[in-house]
This record gives sequence, structure tokens and C-alpha cells, in this order.
Amino acid sequence: MAAVTGALALSTLAVPAAHADVTATGEPYALNASFSNIKINKGKSIVAGTTGTLTVPITYTLTHGADVDITAEDFFTDVELYYGASQDDSYNDSDYTLYGDNWAHCAATSATVANCTQSIAIHPALDLFNETAGKWKAYAYAVAWNGQDMSSDDFGATKVGYVEKDGIAGPSLLRHSKLSVNATPEPVVKGKTITVTGKLTRANWDGANYTGYASQPVQLQFRKNGTSAYTVVKTIRTTTKGDLKTTVKATADGYFRYVFAGTATTAALGAVPDFVDVK
Repeated sequence: MAAVTGALALSTLAVPAAHADVTATGEPYALNASFSNIKINKGKSIVAGTTGTLTVPITYTLTHGADVDITAEDFFTDVELYYGASQDDSYNDSDYTLYGDNWAHCAATSATVANCTQSIAIHPALDLFNETAGKWKAYAYAVAWNGQDMSSDDFGATKVGYVEKDGIAGPSLLRHSKLSVNATPEPVVKGKTITVTGKLTRANWDGANYTGYASQPVQLQFRKNGTSAYTVVKTIRTTTKGDLKTTVKATADGYFRYVFAGTATTAALGAVPDFVDVK
């Protein structure tokens, strides 16, 4: 789930303490808890196409004081992802946020330590925009309401515990890429010219389709039949529409493929090899 700003809403208490206007009745006290070992998407980049749903797993360790009851019905903890135009942006400065539909589930491993798990479902057609491709950050927080109800006249913010951790290194959220290759003619006489064409496209989150990726360096690689290693034949660039075209001399039976190394916004990919029979 994504939003321009905001956080996971409480079913009965509107929003977490981090985003609630509770200053009229004081400030929440510093909750005796901390976050560590935060792992998002198993430490890998998130690669999103244009359809379907991506489920991003998140795990972390919550260490807390003996006075913090993480099993209480009104104790909540969560990790959100956020993107800002500047890498110096904090959570409050962020332009886009991704968060889960449910709070993290924490299982105690001792009286003061718990392992927490949660997930964020990303719907590319609804949640993502081209301008948000790149490096994201994470924001972790926990709130202990301690029986306080914001809708009550007796609500006291100073009785609510809250802790946060901002600026956590998050994953890269990358646009999925597609890369094709076609070597012709097949078969070909040894010494004659082989024309190798292809196309590099990437997910256009703004239009829910794939569009050509212009001016990108792509390697043409060749593997001789009966061997396992590819060698680089040459590097060429895509056209304004993402097209690829080059020529080589036929030397031996083997496989041609194009390989794209990826960028800060777009995932790397190798095309499915195309076999050429040389007579």
C-alpha cells in the first residue's frame, strides 16, 4: 500500500502517535525500546513490473525494557518504506510512503527481546511512479498506548510511550526490464555476416506498460557451442526507442545474447540466448 504521506492507521485510535496531534495534552514519553537487524526483502532490491502484487518481507529485532508489554492489545510496531527527492530527506520530508496492511507480529525470544515480522504488499499499477525508482529508506517505530484512547476526554499523551528510528538504509526499488535478442540468418555460412537485433524495454509505472530504454550500453556476448563461458563481442547503445542492432562475422556454432548491466533505477537483465548454426 502506498501514500503520498501518512502511516498505517489504527483500527480504533485513528493514527500512530508519530503522526497524531497529541501536543495539546503533552508529549508521549520515550518508550524504552530499540530496533536492530532490520532486513527488508531479504536484503535484495525490489524489482517491480506493471501488474500483479509484490509482497516485500520485513524482519527485525525489537529490544525493550522489562516494563514494556509487547503482548498488550494496544502495543503496535511497524516499519515503513519512504522515498524523498533528496537522499538527505527524513521520513517527515518524504514524498512517498509504502506500508503494510497489518502491524508487525513480534515473537518474544526472551523477556526483553523479540523477533518481528511483517510484509508490505506493493501494487505497481496503483502504488508506484517512475520518479520513485531508486534508493528508498526505512522508518521503524513502536507505540504503547497503555490504555489511552485519543477520543476520550481523559486522554493523556504523556501516558503514551513512543520510539522511532529514522533514516534506515532501505532497498532499491527498481523498474523491471525486458531484453530480447535475434541473430539472423540461421543457419549461416562461416565467414558471412550475422545481424543481431534486440530491444531493451522497462516498466513504465506511470502508464502501466513497457517502453524502450534509450541510450543504454548493452553488451553483445557469445558462447561457442560445447563451452560454458560467454565472451564479450562488443558493447553498443540502444536507440531512442530501445532498439539494438549490430553485425558480426560467423565463426562457429554458438549462442548470442545481449546483457544489460542495469542502472540506479532499472534492473539488470540478460536476454535468453539465440543459437546460430554455422555451416
